[in-house]
Amino acid sequence: MKEYRYFVGIDNGCTGTISIIDTEKWTSSFFKTPVFKEASYTQKKQNIHRIKWGELVTKLPKENALVILERPRGNNSFNAIQSSLRSLESTLIAIEYLGLDYQYCDSKTWQQAFLSSALIGSEQMKKGSKEVAIELYPNHRDEIEKHGDGDSLLMARFFMLKYQKK
Repeated sequence: MKEYRYFVGIDNGCTGTISIIDTEKWTSSFFKTPVFKEASYTQKKQNIHRIKWGELVTKLPKENALVILERPRGNNSFNAIQSSLRSLESTLIAIEYLGLDYQYCDSKTWQQAFLSSALIGSEQMKKGSKEVAIELYPNHRDEIEKHGDGDSLLMARFFMLKYQKK
């Protein structure tokens, strides 16, 4: 099995976050997905958010990384699904441009490792994710508090631990 230096967790979407764990320097980063707003391409006058592809490329590791993408969910409105798929496509283009390995992950996969079964799927789940992420990564407390959860950090950590066991 391939060994990776970086584990990147991406909580998909324009309101998501990205976390990078460097297993050589034992450092981590946590930041909002870079986005911009522009006029929608539809006839209805509205704005849409899109991924800043160029900025994303500069923030991701350039090699020896496994990127974990949370599988987009299909239980939202049509506009939310459209936005999610646009974000996923932009993110995939950046990852493939850099030649990084990636895989998809259902949220329950990593949630079961960090959250109690009573929290998974409940209204308290985001709060639980936030508390666990702050406990594990207190250096990102302010950013996690501001965002409301630490899902991307927990995804990256789950896969780091999974790959280090093998």
